[in-house]
Amino acid sequence: MRRSMPTRKRFWRWRSNPLRRHDDVVESWIVLAVGAVVAVGGTFAGLVTAHAADEVLARQRAERHAVHAVLVTDLSRRTSSVASSDGKAVAKVRWTAPDGAPRTGRTLVGTGLRAGDGLVVWLDGHGTPTTAPPSTTEAQVEAGVLGAGAGLALAGAVCAAGAVVRWRLERRRIEGWGREWDLVEPTWGHRTG
Repeated sequence: MRRSMPTRKRFWRWRSNPLRRHDDVVESWIVLAVGAVVAVGGTFAGLVTAHAADEVLARQRAERHAVHAVLVTDLSRRTSSVASSDGKAVAKVRWTAPDGAPRTGRTLVGTGLRAGDGLVVWLDGHGTPTTAPPSTTEAQVEAGVLGAGAGLALAGAVCAAGAVVRWRLERRRIEGWGREWDLVEPTWGHRTG
């Protein structure tokens, strides 16, 4: 015996129907618009954000350079009062600038070092100590995460706005049904009570 399959009507929300309300058509267009903005806008926002983050991180890799420095003050694990959770503390270091002038500054270094120990310090374009730039792989991962976050944030905001508009339409439909019931109910005769 052959089973009958239910027929699906495509675009049923836009087809003519005597029971279709104006709010139903508006809601269908809102759903379509939200889907399009999430797909296109979320992708676009993610790609733009990832590209911008990748450019910033590439600029950091180009501007920052490593120099050999010497620790000026002693650091020990017991006496370091400003140690971070990863075993580093702020300390004064000395290095030679490209023009041959001695420079000093403060940067994060490992807490087990003593005065006179050599270490590598990263400098920005102005010669100020800074953190090491991210590697190419780290930059790509960070740009991807930021891009995905931007796309998801846009998608979440658009979905939330669409849900609010649909909720308002639903409230309007319920109020309309209430008004219609107030008109029809008295004609039905005797109330039971």
